[in-house]
Amino acid sequence: MLMTVRVRGACSPFLRLLATLDGRLSRDAVLVAIATTIVWGPLMHKRVSRTAAETFPWYLRLYGVMLGASIPGKYHRPGSLRGFSREERFGAFTLADFVSLTLTGKKPSLVETRLLQTLIGLLISNGPGSISAQGAKGAVSADGPQAPGRVQQQGHGRPSDALWRQPRGSGFEAIAFLLDQFKAVDLKDPADANHGLDLKAMARAFGERYKSQKQQSQQQGLEGPGALPGVHHPIFRGKPVNHDPRERFIAKLLAARGDYNVFHAFYRELVEALFECGASPYVFCVNVDAVVAALLLAVPWSDYRSGALSEQDLETAAFNVFLFGRMIGAAAEIDDHLNRGRNMDTRTPPDRCAFVV
Repeated sequence: MLMTVRVRGACSPFLRLLATLDGRLSRDAVLVAIATTIVWGPLMHKRVSRTAAETFPWYLRLYGVMLGASIPGKYHRPGSLRGFSREERFGAFTLADFVSLTLTGKKPSLVETRLLQTLIGLLISNGPGSISAQGAKGAVSADGPQAPGRVQQQGHGRPSDALWRQPRGSGFEAIAFLLDQFKAVDLKDPADANHGLDLKAMARAFGERYKSQKQQSQQQGLEGPGALPGVHHPIFRGKPVNHDPRERFIAKLLAARGDYNVFHAFYRELVEALFECGASPYVFCVNVDAVVAALLLAVPWSDYRSGALSEQDLETAAFNVFLFGRMIGAAAEIDDHLNRGRNMDTRTPPDRCAFVV
């Protein structure tokens, strides 16, 4: 670890101190020296608190274990992971490389790296404040953030139901929808704008089918086909043409970098087609879940079409990627309440207590 830190050009008094010690260094000593090197600047500029700095090594270890556990055990070998040596991983891998390793078992291309970096950033920014972090927020508040030294974060059974439902609901259902729309077409590279597909016609054909299904359901008094994953939002609605600002930001970012995503482009055509054929009262927004699904599906697409990855693998990938972002969101909530929260008194006043016979 210390050797590869030097290879990456890192240097600090904490790392130099370890070199002066006799005997075999512990893993905790190396982890703390690296973590303190990272957090020292923000700490000195008062961007983070001492409590945040002291808990940072714990977050690093937890996140590392989560990434490692996302790779099946059969690919873990002494000195290698998925065939990549320890020296290569420690000395050159980025977070995007590790995420790609968990999704596809290989390093990403340059385009895939940009997609993964965008995806990770999007999920992280969508993590703080999410319902998935409510368990962490409540645990810290109940334990006494006004005395942060006594707060202990432990495992409380499985994560919240929302955390487990989210990837399957918003993440994988949007991916499953895209898989169904593109199953009959010859798409080799989702990042190639010259794909030769008529996305407008594909969207129009689906819109007509969707409208027909809705009408038949209404005539028969049955439940309709349901909401489309990745389309519409309870807040960004009601205008003639609606936009999710997060989706707009990602679209501009991709365009500025010269990147293209056919799944994202299809979603944009879809909301227009739904309105034009009368299936929606106005142009729905393409929401952030559609963007996440579009970016994520583009990474393992070639492996999926070749049969190297199954639909189950894609579902697992969706779960993992959402979990990576949500984990950082939960960490942000914990840190926020440790530093700025107030004790939550969960006791019931005596005069409000009663016996129920």
